[in-house]
Amino acid sequence: MSGQVSLKENGILDESLPTLLENVFKCLSKNLYLLYTENEFSSEIKLRDDIVIPNEICDRFFKYRQDCSEDINDVFVNIFRDKHKTPLKHVALRNCSITDDGMSILLNHDLVSLSLWYCDMVTLKSWQTLIEHGQNLEYLELGRYVDMLKYSEPNEKTPIDFTLDLPHIRKLILTGVVLQPTVNFGYLNQLSYLDLTQCTFHNDFTLEAVVNLPNLTTLILFNVWPLESELPTICRMKSLRKLDISTGYFNTNNYGTFKNPNETLAEIVESLPELTHLDISGTNLAGNGVAQFEAKEQVRSDIPGLVSRANRPLEFLGLYNTAHSACRRHDIPARHISGDANEEQILTSASVYRDRPIMLTKVLNDLYHLLRFETCKSIHRAFEVVLSAMDRHLRVKHMQISGSATLYYIIKGRDKHKYGTPFKNHIIRTLLNGMSTHITDETMMRNGCLTLCQFSIPNDVLFEYERLVKILLHAVSDTEQEGFVQRIAIYLLNSLACLVDGKQKLFLGDLGAIGTMLTLIYDRLTRQVFDDVMEVAWSTMWNVTDETAINCERFLDGRGMEYFLECLQCFNDKEELLRNMMGLVGNVAEVKHLRNRLMKSEFITVFSNLLDSDSDGIEVSYNAAGVLAHIASDGSSDWTIDTPSRDEVLSRMSRAIERWNLNTERNINYRSFEPILGLVRCYDTPECQHWAVWALANLTKVYPSKYCRLVEEEHGLELLRELMKHERPNEKIKALAEMVIKNCEQNKNNTESMQLDG
Repeated sequence: MSGQVSLKENGILDESLPTLLENVFKCLSKNLYLLYTENEFSSEIKLRDDIVIPNEICDRFFKYRQDCSEDINDVFVNIFRDKHKTPLKHVALRNCSITDDGMSILLNHDLVSLSLWYCDMVTLKSWQTLIEHGQNLEYLELGRYVDMLKYSEPNEKTPIDFTLDLPHIRKLILTGVVLQPTVNFGYLNQLSYLDLTQCTFHNDFTLEAVVNLPNLTTLILFNVWPLESELPTICRMKSLRKLDISTGYFNTNNYGTFKNPNETLAEIVESLPELTHLDISGTNLAGNGVAQFEAKEQVRSDIPGLVSRANRPLEFLGLYNTAHSACRRHDIPARHISGDANEEQILTSASVYRDRPIMLTKVLNDLYHLLRFETCKSIHRAFEVVLSAMDRHLRVKHMQISGSATLYYIIKGRDKHKYGTPFKNHIIRTLLNGMSTHITDETMMRNGCLTLCQFSIPNDVLFEYERLVKILLHAVSDTEQEGFVQRIAIYLLNSLACLVDGKQKLFLGDLGAIGTMLTLIYDRLTRQVFDDVMEVAWSTMWNVTDETAINCERFLDGRGMEYFLECLQCFNDKEELLRNMMGLVGNVAEVKHLRNRLMKSEFITVFSNLLDSDSDGIEVSYNAAGVLAHIASDGSSDWTIDTPSRDEVLSRMSRAIERWNLNTERNINYRSFEPILGLVRCYDTPECQHWAVWALANLTKVYPSKYCRLVEEEHGLELLRELMKHERPNEKIKALAEMVIKNCEQNKNNTESMQLDG
């Protein structure tokens, strides 16, 4: 089965299951230690002696690591040090921290193809290594932020001497390199594709250096300026099929402005009979739009310089950001056009300019406006170009901002539930890459958080749980007070803390979630401000401390109970806040070795008074009773305060429980009844037992399908039957226990009946 994304005819993205090989790559990528051994005297690693991996697998594993945005660094490439045991032929690196040391390992493999983008720790030193081992190289691409043919900043434009001793090279892409006459292209007889994007012609270097290359069919001169003096030379390259003389800086310092645009364009196309692809984006070569006719045929062209091609249209014509909006004209002799006139042109532009950040950022803005007003029809193509742009240009902040905004409007569409898991994972991973790279940019963080909110939290993001938590904690703690990013980040954090297991709650605590929330609360107490951040901070701690003793301890150690009293005093009319705070204290009270830290008169007095509260229905009173029940369950010997007395508190607790309505709907979520069932055994203190059995009776009556199963799974029915036979519980407690048993039996009968009917 294929593991690639396929596009259905209706435009909804679908994926087949991953292949076995992809699953193996995933496993190995997460457990690299299976492949290597470490030097006991240094941090260097090497491939295990008993491992040999064929070239096809090595190349694909390398690509998998890149596709998953895993950094390719010197440590990782040590696995490939032995070119006989782990041979490589095709290497493509983007956004990597590899240095010249790592490159020497890779280049020693006598590669067939090499592509580097955003690898700014690779220097001129690696070029010498490449020439030494480049006899088999057929494809070489040096993109942005690769200084293999440059000096480091600030002298990036200083010319250097280098040779092009690459006898088998077919496709050569150089970006931002300073070219001078000593650079000899004349020996590259196999070269068919030459891209000199943003290169500088220095000291009288001219295209005469490439005019006689016998197999050259593609010449890319994007952002090479001025070009007017080179046009006669270009017109002598009769075998050219693809020519790009576009610019991304139209009208900036006269970039892209030719003196006689109509005549110049006509001369180019009439001199190059094999031409099928021409890009003049960002120039004035399309003229002012006054139509011209071919005298012999009387055919029309709204681009005067292309009238000779009216009956033989170009396969592709680049007209993005041209003078006089050439892409919006009617009679254009080309089958495919890049521009911003319509959806097809915009999507074509995004595909053609995928490695031109300057232009691609503008194209994504055009696409954003289409999607914002729901006029984009080819959603699957939009997804592809946006994800490709963000993945390829991680460091370009405006690209990430535009892309994330565009993703938001795609994902919030009505068909998002149809996206398969692998595809959703790709979107989330791309977003997190952008957010972590530009974590200090508020717009990027806002876009990312808003887009993540369109997914099912936490289920859709569990595969990147740890990285997302780190990003959100940074957003919560480092953004400006009461900012939008802070509010949405804390909302997402709270969602992540809910409905996850203990391991993930521990991870949240280890990363400082409790401390971060307490800092937010202290800030608002200091300023006497109540807002949703304050409320959600308590809710997050409530979730993070659930059945996680160490996080409860962190709360106490961070002056949590002091803040609890202050919030109670300052904001006593905020029902949601009070409920969240008491829920959190309830989690603390469930931890036996921490209960003594709650045994203070000021705390017990507050809990006792809250027994009479009707705030948020019965929730505050219920939680206060739960806290006191756990504290009292330790026995009279552990009640170390005089005021209020244990008997007084237990009496108030009983009266509160008697007032509660068993049919009350609850604003609470239990993942386990273990703490409550522990109190069912508390025969020495019937008030504690009363609270526990009432809680079970209420929950199994109001939410039978959810909580009856939980009672059964945790052997609660056995405990309740034991209670029914015991002599010490009073009749009220036994009646509640009997009710729980009946609720569970009734739910079981109803479930079996539904299964039979089905």
